[in-house]
Amino acid sequence: MSTSALDCDFLVIGGGIAGLMFAIKAAESGTVIVLTKAASAEANTAYAQGGIASVWSVEDTFESHIEDTLRAGAGLCDRNAVESIVREGPDTVHELIRLGTRFTRVEAGGEDEYDLGREGGHTHRRVLHAQDLTGREIMRALGEVAAAHPNIRVLENHVAVNLLLEKPDGAPHAACWGAYVLDRASGKVSKIVAAVTMLATGGAGKVYLYTTNPDIASGDGVAMAYRAGAPVGNMEFIQFHPTCLYHPAAKSFLISEALRGEGAILRLPDGTPFMKKYHPDAELAPRDVVARAIDAEMKRLGLDFVYLDLSHREADFIRNRFPNIFKRCLSYGIDMTVQPIPVVPAAHYMCGGVVTDLHARTAIARLYAAGEVAMTGLHGANRLASNSLLEAAVMGRRAASSAAEALIATRGQRIPEFPEWDPGRAIRSEERVLITQSWDEIRRLMWNYVGIVRSDRRLARAARRLELLKEEIHSYYWDHLLDSDLIELRNLVTVAELIVRSATIRKESRGLHYNIDHPERDDANWLRPTIIAK
Repeated sequence: MSTSALDCDFLVIGGGIAGLMFAIKAAESGTVIVLTKAASAEANTAYAQGGIASVWSVEDTFESHIEDTLRAGAGLCDRNAVESIVREGPDTVHELIRLGTRFTRVEAGGEDEYDLGREGGHTHRRVLHAQDLTGREIMRALGEVAAAHPNIRVLENHVAVNLLLEKPDGAPHAACWGAYVLDRASGKVSKIVAAVTMLATGGAGKVYLYTTNPDIASGDGVAMAYRAGAPVGNMEFIQFHPTCLYHPAAKSFLISEALRGEGAILRLPDGTPFMKKYHPDAELAPRDVVARAIDAEMKRLGLDFVYLDLSHREADFIRNRFPNIFKRCLSYGIDMTVQPIPVVPAAHYMCGGVVTDLHARTAIARLYAAGEVAMTGLHGANRLASNSLLEAAVMGRRAASSAAEALIATRGQRIPEFPEWDPGRAIRSEERVLITQSWDEIRRLMWNYVGIVRSDRRLARAARRLELLKEEIHSYYWDHLLDSDLIELRNLVTVAELIVRSATIRKESRGLHYNIDHPERDDANWLRPTIIAK
């Protein structure tokens, strides 16, 4: 077989905190191409309001952060992963600061120090933030560093289609050599050959009807890795954020957990607080508890929403601590300094993903995954608030170190000759309604059957309908020329199927997975991750 040259040493699919952290570190060892599906700033990271959790004050300890994480994870966290990532937190945050991230500082005792927030499930104030736009600030800092680096090239509006795979003789899994990539502007699919490929594609919130995620969060990395033969795990554990703004003109606007950390109270329309009857920590209970409590009250009383009330705090404090949320709510006629905010739960975070080790390596040689797309074992059955940015930054750094070693190992290896993309007899689609109808149907059935509360019957119905949809989408995919909507639809139905299969396998209720037919936690039989391999 003839050989071809590498287009880059490192291909990064996704431009959030995990992808950019990896790119910046990997660029010390070789050339990097970063693919982003939209503009570089449009990533799940940019939507993270609360902050990044890390032991920072003298009152806090690693042991406390570890125990908080394990408790939230409902018995399914990998302790080694928790201890390792938590202990690496302060050093990683220092690096983010060195790279230009400006976390909020306050005057305290005559000294200027970082302002530490507290969120649900945490026993200490340990969340560093940039007011209520932490993710956007981290993206700004890392994006500026990446843009200025001579070894990094960012390709915006490019969508990965499939991984380039080689199956060496006798190897249990394939090896990855990059990906086929669609240029959204030209519609052309090209191959990018790379020694190392990093999946940093974020989550899959768009598989649900209501989500806090951006439109690009369609589970691409999980779907591509699964099709390539990489195991995925814990896909049943989808975190629903308890508080998304309820307003007909507001599209998926998150109301940060940090409001409850600063004393916000969940109330019924008549003003009655209700969280105490669900958990002794009330509004500071873990997110799964809060989301189910809101869902239960809405169903009990036939409500479309409940209220989140911070109006008892000083108006200046609210405006200064939450300027973005305050302005957005005010744009919809809601002044949160004097009135409560209408909120509903929404799909927020995928705790499972592509199974990796603690160097971000998948089962496929030279394929790495970090951030929300990956399952390290940190989150278990329920993510502790603000641990996601921590995991993404830590694992992005770690992946770069391991990938640099993998790059050295490829020196002198034969690089397979991969064919150019062949569209065959595919034609341009003239009926976009077929895509939009399938997309809408997947999201609605996932919301209704595989949402905050599930049952065996709902899961079975979802599985049957998804099988039909998968066949229809598969046929449509091969008959028509590719565009980003079709690529995302194909990935979306794969991720939906994985969520349903995982939820069906787990015959208990634990963390974010609640099944009314199996309402109790069963440590005797289910104290293990749910792993699915093709």
